[in-house]
Amino acid sequence: MKQDNKRTIISWAFYDWANSAFATTVMAGFFPIFFKQFWSAGADTTVSTARLGLANSIAGVLVAIMAPVLGAVADRGTSKKKFLFFFAFMGVVMTSSLYMVSKGDWPLAVALYILASIGFSGGNIFYDSLITGVASEKKLDFVSALGYAMGYLGGGVLFAVNVWMTLSPGTFGFADASEAVRFSFLTVGVWWALFSIPILLFVKEQENGNKSGLDALKAGIVQLKGTFHEVRHLKTVFLFLIAYWLYIDGVDTIVRMAVDYGISIGFKSNDLIIALLITQFVGFPSAIAFGFIGQRIGAKRAIFIAIGVYLFVSIWGAFMKDKNEFYMLAIIIGLVQGGIQSLSRSFYARIIPANKSAEYFGFYNMLGKFAAVLGPVMMGGVGLLVRNMGYSSEIASRVSISSLSLFFIVGGILFYFVDEKKGREEVKYLEKTSSL
Repeated sequence: MKQDNKRTIISWAFYDWANSAFATTVMAGFFPIFFKQFWSAGADTTVSTARLGLANSIAGVLVAIMAPVLGAVADRGTSKKKFLFFFAFMGVVMTSSLYMVSKGDWPLAVALYILASIGFSGGNIFYDSLITGVASEKKLDFVSALGYAMGYLGGGVLFAVNVWMTLSPGTFGFADASEAVRFSFLTVGVWWALFSIPILLFVKEQENGNKSGLDALKAGIVQLKGTFHEVRHLKTVFLFLIAYWLYIDGVDTIVRMAVDYGISIGFKSNDLIIALLITQFVGFPSAIAFGFIGQRIGAKRAIFIAIGVYLFVSIWGAFMKDKNEFYMLAIIIGLVQGGIQSLSRSFYARIIPANKSAEYFGFYNMLGKFAAVLGPVMMGGVGLLVRNMGYSSEIASRVSISSLSLFFIVGGILFYFVDEKKGREEVKYLEKTSSL
C-alpha cells in the first residue's frame, strides 16, 4: 500500500471519528453520571466511584492480557482489519445494549460497559498498528495527530447532540432526560458502526505472511516469545514503554474518572457536561497543532510539555472549588490531551520494527490498559481509605485525585532518559542481525 495517500489517511483517521463517540459520550460523559445517579441510585459516592474504577480496571486487565497475543497473530498474515472489525462490532453491540439496562441494575451496566470497553480498546490495537502502512516516517506525527483531532471533533459533535437531547428531551420526543441518555447509547453504536466503514474499505494492510486460523495462532505465540526477548534487548523501546505506562496512567484515569470526581465534590452534572464539551472542541485544533509542534521541536519535547501540564492539573484539581475552575481545567486539558496521545503513538512507531507493528502496538496497548487498571483502582482505593479514616467524601475525593501526580512525576523522569536516535539504531541493528 502506498504511504501518504490522502484518501487512505483520511479513511484511517475516520475510525478515530467513529469510536471516539464511545470515549466521549459513554466513557467520559454519560456513563459515569448515569452509573452514579441511575444504575447505582442510593449508593454512597465513594462506593459508586469504587465500582466504576473496578469496572474500568477489569476491562483494562482483559485487554492487556489479550493485546500482545492478538497483535502477534495479526502480524503473521493480513488479519489486522479482521480483528478491527470484530472488536468494533463487539463495541457497537454492547454499547447499544446499555439502552435496555433498567434503574438500579448496576451489575448488568458494569458487564456491558466492560465488554464495550474491550471492543473499544481491542479495536485500537489494530487501528494503531495500521499507521505504519498509512504514513511515512516524515508524516507520522501529523497523521497520528490528525486521527486524534478527528476523534475530538467527531466525538464532540455527537456528544453535543446528545447533550441537547438530555437538556431538551421534549424536542426529541423523549419523556425525560433519563430516556434521552439511554437513547444516546444507541446513537453512539450507530455512529461507531457507520464511520468505521471507510477504514474497512479503503485502508489496505501490508502483507506479512499468509497464515490463518490455528496456524496463525501457533506462529503468533512463537513470534510473541521472540518479541519478548527482543524488547528486553531493545533498551530504548523497553524504557519508553515503562515511562509511557506511568504517565499515560494519569491521562487515562483523568479521562475516565473526571466526571465522577466532579460529582463527588459537589459539582452539578450539567456543569461537568459543559466542561467535557469544552475539552472536545479545544482538543480538535490543539491535537493538529501538537502534530506541527512535534515536527518543529521534536515529539519528545512536546510530550514533556504535556506531562508537565498534566502534573499541574492533578495538583490544582485537588483544590478547586468553583465550576469556573473546572472549565479552566477543561480548556487546559483540551490543549494537551490529544497531543500527548498522538505524539506518544508516533514516537513509538519510530522506534519499533515496522514489520511487527501490530505485535509491538499490542505491547503498547497492553501497558496502556494496565495503566488504566492502576489509576482508577488507586483513586477508588485512596478515596475509600481516607473516607474510612473519618474524613468527608469530598476530602477523600480530593486526596484521591492528587495521588495521580505520582504517575506524571515518575513517568516524566523515565521518559527523560529515552533516546529516539539510539532507539532507531537498535532496531536497525536488530533487523540486520536477524536477516543474517
